[in-house]
Amino acid sequence: MANVRVAVRVRPLSKRETKEGGRIIVEVDGKVAKIRNLKVDNRPDGFGDSREKVVAFGFDYCYWSVNPEDPQYASQDVVFQDLGTEVLSGAAKGYNICLFAYGQTGSGKTYTMLGTPASVGLTPRICEGLFIREKDYAPLPSSCRIKISFLEIYNERVRDLLKQSDQKKSYTLRVREHPEMGPYVQGLSQHVVTNYKQVIQLLEEGIANRITAATHVHEASSRSHAIFTIYYTQAILENNLPSEIASKINLVDLAGSERADPSYCKDRITEGANINKSLVTLGIVISTLAQNSQAFSSCQSLNSAASDGGDSGIPSSLSGTSSGVGSSRRQSYIPYRDSVLTWLLKDSLGGNSKTIMVA
Repeated sequence: MANVRVAVRVRPLSKRETKEGGRIIVEVDGKVAKIRNLKVDNRPDGFGDSREKVVAFGFDYCYWSVNPEDPQYASQDVVFQDLGTEVLSGAAKGYNICLFAYGQTGSGKTYTMLGTPASVGLTPRICEGLFIREKDYAPLPSSCRIKISFLEIYNERVRDLLKQSDQKKSYTLRVREHPEMGPYVQGLSQHVVTNYKQVIQLLEEGIANRITAATHVHEASSRSHAIFTIYYTQAILENNLPSEIASKINLVDLAGSERADPSYCKDRITEGANINKSLVTLGIVISTLAQNSQAFSSCQSLNSAASDGGDSGIPSSLSGTSSGVGSSRRQSYIPYRDSVLTWLLKDSLGGNSKTIMVA
């Protein structure tokens, strides 16, 4: 899909992995990530095992973030220059943007999206870029309005991270769908911001309210999906007529997937089941969107070939436009509503949107 970008980032080993004698088996060569299969690494050639020693995967972006002293080390700034600037460019053109980090618990998703005070992540940098962009375009006859909301999805229920609420009634927000505006959260607070400092204050407030818990893999694992949404509206004059360019930027820090463990308490098992369910649904939605996009492109090619065939006197049945072929190119159903996460991200995954996934 032309409107979907996939990036992979290789992180350093954690303390637990280093203690257990783990080693990095991934290599980055340009836009290709190569994974070495240690089980057959020492196998002599022609031994009879059909498994490959090295398997290569191509991505839109590949980042080596293991050793800061390495010449090809990809810092937070390098990641922003590729992915963050693409988000800003798309938002300026009126696209809805969805940027999310995907991976298992402890894979560095929160570090990439939010970062640390010493190494700021994508979300703060993108917010800062919006205000820098606004300053750059100040001389033009335009003005921008920026609103912020921050929510988390925990066990398929929605909570506002920027509103103080009673703990017993904290998960009472309902997801609705407007016939024109699309899915939205009823009662979710939206905050108008005028500078970068206000954005950081809201971001830090939401992060402090987010649910984390210790797991076998990570001692402070995120147990909920967090969606930081920026509503970016540009008021412009086009042909001396007032108009608006509106876009929505969803910056998503997904909860980490993790294998169920019978030693966990019931709450941890329920959390994991709901997390895995929503992540599976997200994968199905993106896969179905890609298939529909390919089917649409194929139909366009067939129609173009049919037009050429008609002009040259070739019957339409021979040019691949029979009813049987047309029915096989029918669009597949996209299960947005199978998960609260995909339902809320519906208008940022399909249609007039651009999606970036960091794994």
